[in-house]
Amino acid sequence: MDKTWWKESVVYQIYPRSFMDSNGDGIGDLQGIISRLDYLKNLGIDVIWLSPVYKSPNDDNGYDISDYQDIMDEFGTMADWEELLDEVHKRGMKLIMDLVVNHSSDEHPWFAEARKSKDNPYRDYYIWREGKEGKEPTNWYSNFGGSAWEYDEATGEYYLHLFSKKQPDLNWRNPKLRQEVYKMMKWWLDKGIDGFRMDVINFISKPDEFLDGVPKPGKKYASGSQFYRNGLHIHDYLQEMNSEALSSYDVMTVGEMPGVTPELAQDYTSDERNELNMVFQFEHMGLDNGPNGKWDLKPLNLIDLKENLTKWQIALEEKGWNSLYFNNHDQPRAVSRFGDDKTYRVASAKMLATLLHMMKGTPYVYQGEEIGMTNIRFGDIEDYRDIEIMNFYQEQKEEGAPEEQIMESIYVKGRDNSRTPMLWDGSPNAGFTSGTPWIKVNPNYKDVNAEDAQKDPGSVYHYYRKLIQLRKTHEIIVYGRYELLLEAHPELFVYKRTLNGDTLLVICNFYGNETEFEWPDHLPNSSAELLITNYENNQSDKLGTINLAPYETRVYLIKSSC
Repeated sequence: MDKTWWKESVVYQIYPRSFMDSNGDGIGDLQGIISRLDYLKNLGIDVIWLSPVYKSPNDDNGYDISDYQDIMDEFGTMADWEELLDEVHKRGMKLIMDLVVNHSSDEHPWFAEARKSKDNPYRDYYIWREGKEGKEPTNWYSNFGGSAWEYDEATGEYYLHLFSKKQPDLNWRNPKLRQEVYKMMKWWLDKGIDGFRMDVINFISKPDEFLDGVPKPGKKYASGSQFYRNGLHIHDYLQEMNSEALSSYDVMTVGEMPGVTPELAQDYTSDERNELNMVFQFEHMGLDNGPNGKWDLKPLNLIDLKENLTKWQIALEEKGWNSLYFNNHDQPRAVSRFGDDKTYRVASAKMLATLLHMMKGTPYVYQGEEIGMTNIRFGDIEDYRDIEIMNFYQEQKEEGAPEEQIMESIYVKGRDNSRTPMLWDGSPNAGFTSGTPWIKVNPNYKDVNAEDAQKDPGSVYHYYRKLIQLRKTHEIIVYGRYELLLEAHPELFVYKRTLNGDTLLVICNFYGNETEFEWPDHLPNSSAELLITNYENNQSDKLGTINLAPYETRVYLIKSSC
């Protein structure tokens, strides 16, 4: 296995709007981030992933970009951004930026030109089609609800938008467009950034022919994802991007790829293909979806989770590399989703972190995860800000769904769960802003905040610090081979890692019940060292049967030399 810095790193995702506000306007900003860099350094973070800070009308919180080479006014100036990069590097950390090139904003100058006429030089930067029998060119739905096509009266054609109608899809078939993207990427790389997280990058290759999908019973629109996910030319585009823009720099790349399979991920991330370093896959994020998608709630089955994570660990063992995450800006809070955010908030947050950080791959920590931040339950739909939530609410109301049912889906799965402001301390608005926050602060900030967590040696924060330090201390955590144990156990997630004769044994009680774990016969127990646990307990009971408390986790190191 080739050793590289990005395999050995821990990444921290900052959602700038909600991280730290420096000027009292209620919106997080670049100076706010700068003021908290020491906090991240003390946590042990190696790489900061900055969600979009580019110029944007903010229809989708910055993922609709109107200028790829300027900074959103609310966040600050280019000088602020350059100061941020400098301060990150001074502390020995790295900075990666979001690359959003499946679509732009409809307020980008390219699109303003493209919609002027059918023969405009920029027309082919986007995807236009004539209507079909007085309707949209296909019956695809947008990922944010409604049709994926918007009629543009100026030229009498429809343009494709797989997300909001203010996010028209870019036409990657156009070599001029591709060169514009690579030029922009090199502009940022020359400024000194350390890589890119690439937004829905496996959507950029659209089909030769636009065909209808098959709607679910009673639905007007169908998913077109089988036509545009992992499309015909995606590998050509990524290899060209690597050749034209990335290959001259020592950077890390991670591609967000809904619908990617382990086999495809091997192709995307294997060294010899020169595409990406790793991908974000979403299979484990869909295990608690019902048959009608994310808003259709069902409990997570641990056996399903074990099977899925193990599949990915094994598939990318020798070829490729995994990214490890439970939380990000598009997902609800993991401690509320997979743990217990009330009675066992601290214990279950630590267990989930252990389960992930001891696996093979690069771990990603989403802001607030390291203090055990939880989901939010706003009483009024007006308190939510996310376009996906608002569209879902409106569609469900029109279909006659009960208010209580709609809101329960939003409480459990809504993206605003992760977008409430970072909880810094117990002062008003949790120390995030001196003004009125753009979205309400979680009211549990008096009990869950970074200031108290840093003072409490038993906190989730200090547990994350220790996990991150262990990864830097023990090579087996980064490069060891993975093997699942107790495959069929309904409550325990147990696996081992092996490297150079040493073994790491990871034991996770995934639920709020006490349960027993029998020490494996094939592992010597006399030499086992308890590296980390989320309960204060005596090591002596590791011989034979271990009685595990609710959400208890333990990691043992068994050295071959002992």
